[in-house]
Amino acid sequence: MEKAKISASQLFILMVLFELGSALLVPLAIDAKQDAWLAILLGMVFSFVLLLVYHRLYTYYPDLLPTEYLQRILGKVLGSVLAFVYILYFMYDASRVLRDFGEMLLTFAYPDTPLFIANALLMLVVIYTIRKGIEVIARSGELLFIFMYVLAVAGFILIISSGLIEIKNLQPILEEGLFPVLKVVFTQTLYFPFTEVIVFTMIFPYLNNPKKAKVTMLCASGLSGINLIITMLINVSVLGVDLTERSQYPLLSTIESIQVANFLERLDVFFMLALIITIFFKICVLFYAAVVGTASLFKIKSPSRLSYPLGLIILFLSITIASNLQEHNHEGLKVAMFVIHIPLLAIVPPLLLLVAFFKNRKKHGRNKFN
Repeated sequence: MEKAKISASQLFILMVLFELGSALLVPLAIDAKQDAWLAILLGMVFSFVLLLVYHRLYTYYPDLLPTEYLQRILGKVLGSVLAFVYILYFMYDASRVLRDFGEMLLTFAYPDTPLFIANALLMLVVIYTIRKGIEVIARSGELLFIFMYVLAVAGFILIISSGLIEIKNLQPILEEGLFPVLKVVFTQTLYFPFTEVIVFTMIFPYLNNPKKAKVTMLCASGLSGINLIITMLINVSVLGVDLTERSQYPLLSTIESIQVANFLERLDVFFMLALIITIFFKICVLFYAAVVGTASLFKIKSPSRLSYPLGLIILFLSITIASNLQEHNHEGLKVAMFVIHIPLLAIVPPLLLLVAFFKNRKKHGRNKFN
């Protein structure tokens, strides 16, 4: 671990930016049709249970990284293997978000630019930031968080002013009952983006006030959840369910629809900046966790040395992960969700907590007896 500390407010900002990340880009929970907002809300509420599991594991080992306390819980061999699996997961997730960034940039701004070039430019900035450490990442988040929310509020006001919102597009509520919504919750929104914050267990040991970790995590997830709910309500009310479902990037399509007083239009460039900010910080957090975790697992004294080789792996993985956007999206929503996200985010942590609970109870019992 580097000798650094961040405040609860900085952690809060990083978590909000992380959870918004690529979730703002995609038609999140659109399988629930006009009830997408409800699927996001329930996903957020149910995710609190898993967030408390992550926090409880941290309270058992407040001074250790997960790569270290996994070895305490499961033993050195099995714990090291699982720690390595989580490092690979962080790198894989970072490569998926980087691919989202590249595809968005090529679709809306630079159609003739190779995907590799677009991804490499952002990755260079991410590597530079990672080498500066968690404190620099956190302070950068504080500066850009305000700018992003100014753009978000301005965009909301302009959409209202344009008269684009059609409330009837949100009706009827629960047309097909609650089951389709719950299906989306337990196959999508519970894991993306809310429980992805398991990556912050790699950052909790840097918090200068550990007692605020739980409240910060829950509040950040609550705020980002509200933002995503509002975003999907606006997307569906402006574009309708069918167009939102067909659109690769419904939020940008919504923003492109803004036209005020016949002269204020084509504002998508400004709001692409907000999306790039959230994507940048999501990649930074995932990449930082991978770097610090690798350094901890393999006893490397200078984690910054790992930034270039691991950064290159993430960059090349982002290109080779899928041959086109459709394959990339299918892999994320169907394959990765069931093979990677559900086991690592929803099944393994509760089992780890159960083992840690019994181990710590036995330990306290022996100490009391002695």
